Amino acid sequence: MKKTVLFICTHNSARSQMAEGIVNALYSDRFIAKSAGTVATQVNPFAIEAMKRMGIDISHHRSKSIDEFKGEIFDIVVTVCDNAKESCPFFPGRRVIHKGFEDPAAVEGSDKEKLDAFIRVRDEIKNWIENELLKDDESQK
Repeated sequence: MKKTVLFICTHNSARSQMAEGIVNALYSDRFIAKSAGTVATQVNPFAIEAMKRMGIDISHHRSKSIDEFKGEIFDIVVTVCDNAKESCPFFPGRRVIHKGFEDPAAVEGSDKEKLDAFIRVRDEIKNWIENELLKDDESQK
């Protein structure tokens, strides 16, 4: 049976969206991932482009508020930014994990510099999923 995982970030525009996309594209045999924000906004175009460059299409994603998932219990809840951890101190999950990643949307500069930041954070998220989340999930069995 697939485990459910919810990635939470402040605006559900970048980090949580990329994490959801990575898990659903690469590990859909083991997980069903969703994402939400403490405040829904819109999916960042740089997040869409960074994911596209690794062959994952999240252009159909929309930013969602955690309110949409009230009443659902996830196997794993992951806060991917410090602000979400603080403003959403408890969300029902069998396991709650905090792993903060730099906010690529906060990077200033040219479009190339911004995209490079999104790609760097995307890769950090992918590495964390592969080296921590998947291995930790295996050890929970």
